[in-house]
Amino acid sequence: MVDVSLRRFVAGDMHWLAARHQDLYSREEGFDASYGQLIAGVLHDFCSDHDPMCEKGWVATKDTQRVGSIFCIKENSEIARLRLFFLTPEARGQGLGQRLLRDCMGFSRQAGYREMVLHTHKSRRSSGSLYKAFGWQMTETKPVFSYGVNLIEQTWRVML
Repeated sequence: MVDVSLRRFVAGDMHWLAARHQDLYSREEGFDASYGQLIAGVLHDFCSDHDPMCEKGWVATKDTQRVGSIFCIKENSEIARLRLFFLTPEARGQGLGQRLLRDCMGFSRQAGYREMVLHTHKSRRSSGSLYKAFGWQMTETKPVFSYGVNLIEQTWRVML
């Protein structure tokens, strides 16, 4: 995406990111309000207790508009969890997802992680294609009832 900058996530982005996640996933997936509450909790935990040496969040901006995010969060000393990977609909299909994923994986390698893991849903097909292109492998699928809807949850992993 032309003219997009990546910057470090700051606490002032928390409300925007939680609201946009809730709005988008409500519209596209039918998720209920519990999803926004989950996202707000993840962001609150990150803001109150993250180690900037091994955890980082990015926000993509175009002009003054926030258009995406991605986070690397410590699972344990060897595994990082990819969280809050988000693109607004107008930012999709322009290479920004690749850029965010590349930067997040690069940070994870530099921080000393050996592996990354993430959870997503089968309905997010374009995300799965992107993960495959970056060497991720789906290691588990299971049906779940989450956020008020039936979903197929997927676990993806990549060795760094």
